[in-house]
Amino acid sequence: QVMLVESGGGLVQAGKSLTLACATSGFTFGLSNMAWHRQVPGNQREWVATIQNTGFRSYPEYLKGRFTIDRDNGRQQVFLFMNNLEPDDTATYYCNAVRWSASRWFPVYDTWGQGTQVTVSS
Repeated sequence: QVMLVESGGGLVQAGKSLTLACATSGFTFGLSNMAWHRQVPGNQREWVATIQNTGFRSYPEYLKGRFTIDRDNGRQQVFLFMNNLEPDDTATYYCNAVRWSASRWFPVYDTWGQGTQVTVSS
């Protein structure tokens, strides 16, 4: 059974940093490409970052330089280091394994974790 458990969110002021963590189980983490997404109520889930099983990282252009994704294969965890946070970063953040298709990342598993809420005040 796939499990994805996100943590580390909170309320911070603009310009501050947060580190999110996602603990996983139930699949072969080391072979999986992992990603973070975020969602604001009423909007579609938005891709934030991917780290492939090779370690190669990718981000949307508008998040480059502020967000860094990393992984620990031994602990089967993926992390998101967020710097210089902005109010527009306010969202619930989720992790999942992903696959590349038709020029975008798709979640592998239908089951998502509960997410972790990030709120950035101005």
